[in-house]
Amino acid sequence: MQSSDVTVDEEVYADQIEASLIQLSDPVRAELSKRFFKTGQGQYSEFDQFLGVTLPQIRAQLKKYSAIPLPILSKLLDSNFHEVRHFALLALVSNFEQAFSRLDFESQKCIYMLYLEKSSQVNNWDLVDASAHKIVGAYLFHFEKRSEKILFELANSNLLWQRRIAMVACWYFIGRDSLDVPLNVAERLLDDKEDLIQKAVGWMLRELGKQNLERLKRFLEAHYSQLSRTTLRYAIEKFPEEERQLALKGMFQSSS
Repeated sequence: MQSSDVTVDEEVYADQIEASLIQLSDPVRAELSKRFFKTGQGQYSEFDQFLGVTLPQIRAQLKKYSAIPLPILSKLLDSNFHEVRHFALLALVSNFEQAFSRLDFESQKCIYMLYLEKSSQVNNWDLVDASAHKIVGAYLFHFEKRSEKILFELANSNLLWQRRIAMVACWYFIGRDSLDVPLNVAERLLDDKEDLIQKAVGWMLRELGKQNLERLKRFLEAHYSQLSRTTLRYAIEKFPEEERQLALKGMFQSSS
């Protein structure tokens, strides 16, 4: 098992990676990112800091490295800079997928455990959406019999980002036509007042509908009184216009 304790050499390596991203910083783009990701007082990313580095630039930097050891990624996940944490998460996903391809269960478990340990640092919607299903969802689907219980614990968290992780992790289940767990997690989150959770629930329900439209309609009809308008609108976004208007009024037509 790989330790997340950082040695002096690993700390230097992590600092070098962060410095390479800082060199790409763009103050103008950083200001735009601060507004886009809601860093104003009282907003969900009030204390986040941005470099103004684009996702293609982050991916280009990542290509320069092979599998980066977990202690280094652990340190990078503690960075104050959003883009450095994004880099670390993409590297974790890459490490997890490489471990999966070589049937390295122990490495996958270590990556999953580190992700949960650092979940408070996966603290924006783009960070969650780039990683939760590819690490948490994949690990729970393949290796954890208590997957629903763990997702429920995340869904019940006081931390916004852990709740979003719980829902977005279900995308992996949905892609494998395993729909019971996603529906049960969505049900747990229907009363959530946070806009980012309502959107995530609606988004995952929409994805679920691509696999089984009838189950989506039955779920929406059964829970119509609980659904926020945001969740409902996201969930029915791909419905034909006439059917969408009916759904907004709580009327759902059978697909059969």
